[in-house]
Amino acid sequence: MKIHDPPMTFAPNMEPEWAAGLEKNSDPYGGAVYRYASEWATRMEAAIASGATVVECAKDASHEADDEGITGFMYGCAVSMLSRWWVHGEALRRWHNLDCQLGTEGEKANESGGVLNPALLNITPK
Repeated sequence: MKIHDPPMTFAPNMEPEWAAGLEKNSDPYGGAVYRYASEWATRMEAAIASGATVVECAKDASHEADDEGITGFMYGCAVSMLSRWWVHGEALRRWHNLDCQLGTEGEKANESGGVLNPALLNITPK
């Protein structure tokens, strides 16, 4: 997967932060997160241009963009990155928090501005 040029429509003044992070994450793991985030945002933008909302296209686009086998942690990193740097990031953050909540923690994250980590494990004794 290639990072698109430009990879997405950036939120105002955020492209330099994306570029700096991309330069620091040239390793296979970090690079895969950037490639995935870029592909995901680009696919969502195409759907949005056709009339879809972020809520309507995020899940399908996330699966379509994953051709490297990202982990749950990588997915969470991509959501965090896009929520900050992408022009539609706030809508994505809010959708993601509600999509992966188990109780009301997504609603609380939306109120606080946070992003839920979808890669957490709950271990309880029997």
